[in-house]
Amino acid sequence: MAEVEIAGAKIKGGRLMLLVPIVSALGGGLWGGFEFYKDYMDMKEIIQEIDVDTITAQNTLTQTKLDEAIDYTRDIKNNLREDIMTVEGHVDKIRNEVQNAIDEMNQLQKDTIASMREVEALNRETEKDVRDTMRETESRIEEAMTKLEERLGTRLQEALDNPLVGN
Repeated sequence: MAEVEIAGAKIKGGRLMLLVPIVSALGGGLWGGFEFYKDYMDMKEIIQEIDVDTITAQNTLTQTKLDEAIDYTRDIKNNLREDIMTVEGHVDKIRNEVQNAIDEMNQLQKDTIASMREVEALNRETEKDVRDTMRETESRIEEAMTKLEERLGTRLQEALDNPLVGN
């Protein structure tokens, strides 16, 4: 079997196989620690170069712009609210005017219907009066005609009965 002596310790065969992973793990750990330390130092340098005043100024500018945008948005919202209330007022006014016009139209319709009924009643009454007058006139004419026929008949008969009239 193979023997290895390290720092006065003799390692034989199978134990040597344990030593290789341990040494390589220690080497990898040292290398990883060195890389971590190197990254840490690089980041430390970057962090030290950061200008906090510039970032603070930029944040302040951003906050100011955000506050202005909020105020502007609030103004827009208030103006829209006022515009909507104005439009609602106009709509209510128009609604009232339309309702008043509808009410007037309904009243005019009622008045017109009532007037038409009055005219129809007057028309019927006038028509009845005209018929009655026509009947009376017809009766008078017939009566006058009858009287005239009787008088003519009487005169004609008298004329025929008159001996002085020569035959």
